[in-house]
Amino acid sequence: MNEIERNRYFLKDSIRKRIDFSKTPQSMGVAAPPFEKPWPEDAEMIDLPVLDWAEMVDVNIVSCIRNRKSRRSYTDRPLKLEELSFLLWATQGIRMVAGYSAFRTVPSAGCRHTFETYLAVFNVEGLEEGLYRYIPSVHRLLVEYLDDNLSQRIVEASFHQRFTGESAVTFIWTTIPYRMEWRYGLAAHRVILIDAGHVCQNLYLACEAIGAGTCAVAAYDQEYLDEVLGVDGVDEFTIYMAPVGKV
Repeated sequence: MNEIERNRYFLKDSIRKRIDFSKTPQSMGVAAPPFEKPWPEDAEMIDLPVLDWAEMVDVNIVSCIRNRKSRRSYTDRPLKLEELSFLLWATQGIRMVAGYSAFRTVPSAGCRHTFETYLAVFNVEGLEEGLYRYIPSVHRLLVEYLDDNLSQRIVEASFHQRFTGESAVTFIWTTIPYRMEWRYGLAAHRVILIDAGHVCQNLYLACEAIGAGTCAVAAYDQEYLDEVLGVDGVDEFTIYMAPVGKV
């Protein structure tokens, strides 16, 4: 099997026939991994506003779907904190927690939700430029670090696609694969990528609803971007990114 054939095989679900699901960590009685990363007790946290989104966003879903497109040019207008809060709720917000599962605003295979959301913030009202992580269980932002040169680092990490650092904020999703592997073993990795599409499509539609735009980006320097985020590149690594700005 050549490399093209191997990669095409990865896209298929044939691997499921080879897996002994009685041997997955879940079937072996191993406790489920947490649905979000922990954070230090002394971490700096920022509360996000919670509004009645239906009142804040008075746009027909049909219009959002019809007008959706990749947008790489943004105005200098800042994103409001409540708008960022809405985008985070739309992409990874938690509707309900039941046992070891967090039911969110997007679907995920087996409700495993392997993603963490990092934000490279450049022009959001009330936030300093820097890297933040969304904590969905409490709908707050954790300050990872402040850096007034972060926009240039993001541009470099995206192979010099300048619009990734000219946005108001750039969403960067990492995956923690074990959350999915715990249930599905070797069948986990294909569905992680499918789940990434669910998340980013919600971002596209939510952006259209607030007069903003986004463009999904899957071309980036894996090792350097993982370094910028401070993740180990093995048990957690970047999977997708999308700059957002007012249009």
